[in-house]
Amino acid sequence: MGDVIPFKRPTTAEKFKGNTLCRSGFHKWVIVKNQQFDVIEGKLITVYKCKRCGKLKNTAH
Repeated sequence: MGDVIPFKRPTTAEKFKGNTLCRSGFHKWVIVKNQQFDVIEGKLITVYKCKRCGKLKNTAH
């Protein structure tokens, strides 16, 4: 027997879950650990990535 594939389409609430907050400007920022130091400027750069939509934000310290 093969794998069972669900044929039910996701509802609009399931499809866009979390994206409405990001569109309104309420991102859920998480620090990206592997890109922290910018050598050209010589400043410490913290890279943030939104957990829901994947948008990146940089801040210099």
